[in-house]
Amino acid sequence: MFYYISGILAHREAGLAVIDCGGVGYKLTVSQNTLAELDRTASRTDKVKLFTHMAVREDDVELFGFYTEEELSTFKLLLTVSGVGPKAAMGVLSAFTPEGLARAVTTEDTKAISRANGIGAKGAARIVLELKDKLSYVESGEPIVSTKIAAASPKSSSKLTEAAEALAALGYSRAEINSVLAKINTDKMESGDIIRAALAQFMK
Repeated sequence: MFYYISGILAHREAGLAVIDCGGVGYKLTVSQNTLAELDRTASRTDKVKLFTHMAVREDDVELFGFYTEEELSTFKLLLTVSGVGPKAAMGVLSAFTPEGLARAVTTEDTKAISRANGIGAKGAARIVLELKDKLSYVESGEPIVSTKIAAASPKSSSKLTEAAEALAALGYSRAEINSVLAKINTDKMESGDIIRAALAQFMK
């Protein structure tokens, strides 16, 4: 129903932000990471924008807010994991940034994931099992989109970095780029070929 809400940050507390939009206060459940970004960038006179997800249950409707589209995409991905509901997904996103979660999943760090509120050891194992082929990670210009790529040569990593930067310049989000690159066998491709292959994936 709502893709994002833009307005004045009227109120904030742990796990909650209220955005005043046209005289209506929208209460959004937010992660600690989103709250920290709001504290860092917003004052009482600044407009802020939060991307949203609405959860409708029999006895309640809850609006969740995210500072970035990457966090929203990661939240939706977490909801596809069996046994992970909205509150548990927010617990994960309070413990990890999207990039941090991608790294934990790709390295199968279930111990770190299990520390998130509402997850536990079994939940962490399910997250790794069900998301390891859907998440990828980029750190310091070194793309890691699969075990194979993680072990690639510096030249290969450089090509992937160039392709990722070019795609980002075209307006694609980091989460979208990582997801598409994970589907492409880039071993014998130059950066230009990788970009063309990625764009073909985006057009599907």
